[in-house]
Amino acid sequence: SSCDPALRPIMRRRARSLPTSPERRKKAAVQCQEPGCQSRMNRVRFADALGLELTQVKVFQTGEDPSIPLHVLSRLSINSDLWYSSLNLEFTMQCLVPDFQQPADCLDFSSRLQEQQVCLERVTSSDLGLNGTIQVRNVAFEKRVSVRYTFNQWESIHEVCARWNCSIPEKNGQDQVDVFTFFLPVPPFLLQLSTLVQFAARYQVNGQEYWDNNRGKNYTLRCRTHPLKLPRECEESWIHFI
Repeated sequence: SSCDPALRPIMRRRARSLPTSPERRKKAAVQCQEPGCQSRMNRVRFADALGLELTQVKVFQTGEDPSIPLHVLSRLSINSDLWYSSLNLEFTMQCLVPDFQQPADCLDFSSRLQEQQVCLERVTSSDLGLNGTIQVRNVAFEKRVSVRYTFNQWESIHEVCARWNCSIPEKNGQDQVDVFTFFLPVPPFLLQLSTLVQFAARYQVNGQEYWDNNRGKNYTLRCRTHPLKLPRECEESWIHFI
């Protein structure tokens, strides 16, 4: 004998839709008018668990606009006004700005390259760091170009190798110049006010070493804050998007 209650079979009932209206039953019972056709016309009806209609058809006449409830319009208007008033259309961006003129834009660029054998051409700032190009005179095939840089006034130094990019003829048309590219990674937390990045280009060839350190001053980039403002068309596009 067991004290457990007797198990009852699970009752499964099939969901049934509520009875349709007399008009719908009348339409569903319409016989086919074609001669020899004895079948009824099949109709599809969508209903929920209670048998209520899931769809409602609304036919709009030409030129008739849908009617939107006033409480919906007022809520949309209030939300758009609140968003527009709280939207900060001005923000600041921090980036590294060179404290020097781009060497390639200077009139003495060719003479500096002849004198130093190596010269920075251009450097640009991005979200990830600094990208730049260096020109060196093609003294020999085997050569090494690198960039030595610091974030703390040369208390600690880092160095990255530059990669060969292309060869171009020198302005005199007789000698050849090699162009190298480099990338200096700058961590985002260093992009603060008064942060400095200093670097110099190093060229090693034929057992000799040449430097381009901006004539003893090094190349310096300083972190600065720039205010930016969204144009008017962007303001309106944000409002429409919301």
